Formats: sequence, structure tokens, C-alpha cells
Amino acid sequence: MIAVGERLPKLPDRIKGLADMAYNLWWSWHPEARMLYKRLGRRIWKERLHNPVRLLNEIPGEIFQTAVTDPEYLRDYDEVYSAFMRYMAERDGWFPENVTKDQMLPVAYFSAEYGLHHSLPFYAGGLGFLAGDILKECSDLSVPFAAAGFMYPEGYFLQRINESGWQEELEERIDKDAAPITKVLNEDGQQMVVKVPFIEPSIYVAVWKVMVGRVPLYLMDTDIEKNEPWNRNISARLYTGNIEQRLRQEIVLGIGGYQMLKEVGIRHSLLRLNEGHPAFAILERIRGKVQDGMSFDNASGEVQKKTIFTTHTPVPAGHDVFPFQLMERYFNTYWPALGIDRQRFFELGVNPEAPDAGFNMTAFALRHSHYRNAVSKRHGEVSRRMWHSLWPDLPEDKIPIDHITNGIHLPTWVNPKIHTLFDKYIGPNWLEDHDDPAVWKPLNDIPDKELWQIHYRLKEKLVFYIRGRARRKWMKNRVNPSIILAEGSLLDPTVLTIGFARRFATYKRHDLILHDMQRLKKLLNDPLHPVQIVFSGKAHPEDNFGKQVLQKVFRAASEPDMGGRIAFVEDYGEQLAQYMVQGVDVWLNNPIPPLEASGTSGMKAAVNGVPTLSILDGWWIEGFNGKNGWAFEGSEGDNRDARDSETLYDILEKEVIPLYYDVGDEGVPHGWVRVMKEAIKSTAAQFSSRRMIKEYTKKFYVDALGLQGSNVPYHK
Repeated sequence: MIAVGERLPKLPDRIKGLADMAYNLWWSWHPEARMLYKRLGRRIWKERLHNPVRLLNEIPGEIFQTAVTDPEYLRDYDEVYSAFMRYMAERDGWFPENVTKDQMLPVAYFSAEYGLHHSLPFYAGGLGFLAGDILKECSDLSVPFAAAGFMYPEGYFLQRINESGWQEELEERIDKDAAPITKVLNEDGQQMVVKVPFIEPSIYVAVWKVMVGRVPLYLMDTDIEKNEPWNRNISARLYTGNIEQRLRQEIVLGIGGYQMLKEVGIRHSLLRLNEGHPAFAILERIRGKVQDGMSFDNASGEVQKKTIFTTHTPVPAGHDVFPFQLMERYFNTYWPALGIDRQRFFELGVNPEAPDAGFNMTAFALRHSHYRNAVSKRHGEVSRRMWHSLWPDLPEDKIPIDHITNGIHLPTWVNPKIHTLFDKYIGPNWLEDHDDPAVWKPLNDIPDKELWQIHYRLKEKLVFYIRGRARRKWMKNRVNPSIILAEGSLLDPTVLTIGFARRFATYKRHDLILHDMQRLKKLLNDPLHPVQIVFSGKAHPEDNFGKQVLQKVFRAASEPDMGGRIAFVEDYGEQLAQYMVQGVDVWLNNPIPPLEASGTSGMKAAVNGVPTLSILDGWWIEGFNGKNGWAFEGSEGDNRDARDSETLYDILEKEVIPLYYDVGDEGVPHGWVRVMKEAIKSTAAQFSSRRMIKEYTKKFYVDALGLQGSNVPYHK
């Protein structure tokens, strides 16, 4: 039972469907639904971060009465609400016709983070936004999915940059009463509370639910009175540096999450793990079969056949490893329930290359999953090399780690104005089959002028948004003017704008373009062909090296000689990401290869006509075709950054800048627009989450269900 709508005012019966839709994130990727709420109160909609629950609570009651007397509003409401109800009623999933109802049990999906919408400020990096896009696409395709994760009542953190350029972290707590999230209730009408099995002292989680279209996402919250004080903050915030707290989180996520899905009534056929954090769910599924009378080996074999594991991390240090002593403290009563002893239990998670390091979550997940994949072709090569020791008798190219390249949810990331342009020239049904490359052939029919004008308006929107943030900060906080300058108050929409936004980790090299400041100044301040750069992103609170890189970028933005052409926009999140991937002219990415497992931000930019300039790593190795952006090989050895920055400057000076400013008739840079069109055509189908989910279904889900995967057509 779910508590729905209890926090909303009573709406007139004629438009009571607004409450139903408010608690389903379907509205977040349907612009026509968002517009229904926006029209009720544009100012409140904007100030409340596009949150329909807060909007419906805060607008005066007379506005509802006005709406029910407005024929135009009611017509649009009826159309949108009918579309929502049809969508929710549709249950024909993307599976072969011979799949029986019993076989269409949900895939149980576990992830430590989910990026969904800024009205739900959970922590999410690239891993989390990928998870969010997966849920949305499974909903659109009716692939049966049920997801588990954490509530994170403290979110991640609000980022503030002080006058020295150093990142400071402020607490951000989710207002559960004003978010599109509901309590899961038990038979007594109280919020469901689940005990994490076999962990002492006992840990309990309260259960919440977010509806992502047709897909339920169940979230656990340990901040409840039933828990001991030291257990209440387990789910407070993700990725703590305290190793014991990290282990406790992953126990709750995997074991507690598995138990939670059982108690809310989810009967799943397949288990899918997004990275190693939730891998203990495998143990809990095995334990259930051992309880039913199976031996550990047989139970482990059965669970392995039904488990899919996706690895995202291309460096050994990025994988969670827990000391054996710590594992013993928390699992000494658990391994007897599996029917194995201490030594056998520890061996489940040993990495042969570092056998004394501890229990390696990725090694454990790889051993106990039949279906394993990396997230790009290059990452697959790296992963097979990294984990070769688990299969020492096989040649490297036969290591059983496949790859399925990530993709993005087009309805979420394509700007509504671009969407309308596609409707006009590609056809109103392009979204249904957007993973078919043939759908995109008419793209060249779009007049250059129309595409360019829309892009320019989106760039103006980005610049005005950044200026507005800087202005509000100046008015509210009276901060040093240098901070306002550094945050983009002098940005100019007529200037070639480069975007660089991602988590501040040293391997991503935000500061590569700052390597030769004199050469950069010439590019930024060229009187005829200037350039400006917009940076954004957060460093992990405990990553001082990442903070130092951020500080370097911020100080460059504050430097008067840069002419206000560099901006650092603080507190990067999903809303700012939308503005940036849709509004900059070029998306820059220059990690140290091969440390970019995939990357999706460049995909999001490309489907909006923003070409990528990137080192050949991650998805860009597969995506670059010579006409849809710019690419270069990363250097190795000493002075790597110097050589790579020289190459970057050369590409900007000789290719990117001249093409952008080669303006023809009617002020349109036709050569540049050709690159924009090619970026869209080459990305929209191949790097969509629709292609990705169909590939998972064809390669993994269908086979794991015991069906004939070769009978599955690739296109719907």
C-alpha cells in the first residue's frame, strides 16, 4: 500500500489528475505535462525548482477554480492526463511474443545512486544519472523493472566557493513532504519498516517509493527512531571515506535492499547490479535458496545464472575492498546461514592479484554473475585486462566480460524546442523508433537557419541563467565582486562557448586547457574571434586533490586578464546540466586515457546539436566519425599534459574557432551547422538508452530467462 497525495490540497474533481501525475516522474520527461503545472503559477514553478508537489501546495486555491473555468487549460489537461493514463495502462513490454506472464517477472535493479530530477536532490554523478535514464527507458519500453536504492535524506551537499576558490560544503536536506515521493505503508497503515537480516545490532530501514513512469523505485532510509543513534546516519549521505561506514551502507543496500523488495511484494526473476556497491544482494539471494534446502554450491550456481553485473570503474583503486577483519565483525553470523565456513566466505571476494587486501566487491560480483559487462568497447578491453587473474587459464580476449556502451534517455535530455524541430522535419513519430538510424536520415532537411536560431536561443538562455544566478548571489549574500565575476556575470552569448562540466577528479583534467595561460589568453581575448569557457562540477568532500584543481579553475576565472571569458558555475546539478548540454557550442572532454569508462555528458550535448571535442577515450572512440566533432589521441609519459594541451590549442585555433566564425548569409555558420547535424545523426540512435536497454534485453535478459535470444528483433 502506498500513501499517495496525502500532502496535497484537495483539488477540484475536474483536475484532480494533477495530483496523480505530480507523484510520478513521468511529467519530468514530458514537456506538455510540465507546462500544465507551470501555467498554474510560473513564478512559483521556477522558484520551487519545477516541483509539482510544492507548486500544488503553495498556489492559492482560487487559481484551481480559475483553471476549471478555462476551456483551453481543460482541453490541454484532458489531452495530457489521458496520455498519462494510457501510458500507465500499457503493459506490452519489449520481449518476444512467446514470453509467458510468469517469465515477465521484474528485473530487480540495484544502484547506490539515482539521478532523476532536481525536485529529488539525491546524490548522483554519472553513475546515478545513467541509472535514472535506465529506469525511464525501461518504463517507456515496458521492460519489467523494480529498483532499489537509498533515500539519502541529506542529499549530497550544496557547493559554495569562497574567495580563495576553495570548495565549501553546506548541508542539503531533502524536504520529504514537498518532494514527489511517497511512503510505503504496511497493513496497519503505518510506514513500512524492514529489518536488515543477520546484522547485529539490528538495523532498520523505512521504505519510500518513487514512481518513474511504470517503474517503481524503492528507497531505504535509516534515519528513524527505531535505529540506534549510530545507525541512523547510514543512509544519510553516499560515498563516505570511513571504510566501516561504507561497508555498513553496502550491507544495507544489498542485503537490506533485497529483503525490502521481498517485503513490498516484488517477485523478480533476474538480479542486476549497477557497479559493486550493492553486490551483497547476491549473498542474500543465495541465502534464501540455502534456507529452502539447497547446498551453497547449487544455490550459488542458480543465482549466478540469473545475475547481471555492470562494472563502471577502469582503475583498481576505484573498487571497494573491505578488510577481512571488518568483514568478520559484520558477517560472522551470516556465513553459517550460507552453509560455508569463514575461509570459504572470504575466498568469495578475493582478488588473486591482491589476495591479502581484503574482500573485493567487484571480484565477488564478477565471480557470481553469469552476465558481466563494461560500459564501452574500450572499457571492455580495459576490464578484461584488469580482471584477467579471475580466469587465468583464458586468453585475455576470451575473458567473459562483454561490453554494452552506455546511452542516454532522449526524452529527458533533448530540449523541447529541438524536439519540436524534429517533429516538424523528421516526423511526429520519430521518438517511437529513435534507436533506428534510418529515422534520422531526414535531419539534413532541417534548414540551417532554423537549427542555428534555436541553438542560439538556448545559448542565450544558458548565459542569462548563469548571469541571473550571479546577480541573485550578489544581492543575497553580498559576496566579494571577484566571486560574481568568476561565476559568469560577463558571459556573452555571441562568443564561441566551450562547456566542461563533470565531477572534479584529477584524471578528468579540468585544468588541461589552462596549461599555457598566455596562449589561452590570446584565444579568449581575440578581438574578432573570442572564446569563452563555462566550467562546473563538484569535488568529493574528501578529495583535496580534486578541490585543488577546482581552485585553480576558479582562480583563472577570477583573473582580470581573462576578461571574464572563464566562468565557474557552482553547485552543479541536473538543472544546470540541462542548460549546459543544450546551450554551449562545444562540449570539451580530455581525461587521461583509458580512465574514462564511457561518459554520457557528451552524448547529451550531441543530441542537442552540440559537437564534442574530446580525447579518444570512453564512448567517443565509438562515436567519433570525423565529421561530428573533433578528436585527438592522448599522450603518454612525462609532460603528458603539456603535449595534450598543445594539441588541444591547435585544434581550437586551426579548426574549431575558424569554422564557428565562418558566418555566411543571414548570419548562419553553415559549416558549423553541418557538424551540429552530424553530431545529432551519429549520436541519437547509437547512443540512446533505448538502444542500450534493447541490447541488454537481447544479450542478457532474454537468455537468462531461458528464451531464444536470436529470435528477438533489434527494433521494436
